[in-house]
Amino acid sequence: MWIITLYSKDSIRMFEFESEKEARKHFNTIQESKIISNIIYYNDHC
Repeated sequence: MWIITLYSKDSIRMFEFESEKEARKHFNTIQESKIISNIIYYNDHC
C-alpha cells in the first residue's frame, strides 16, 4: 500500500493507493507539500 500525505496550513490529508505506479503518477502532479510512503504490514507476503 502507498500513502500520499499532503500538508497545508489548516489540514493534513492522506490518500491511499494500491500500486506504486498509481501513487507516483498522482504524487508528481501535486503542488502542495507532500510525502509518499510505502506501508508494509508484517503479515503481508513479500
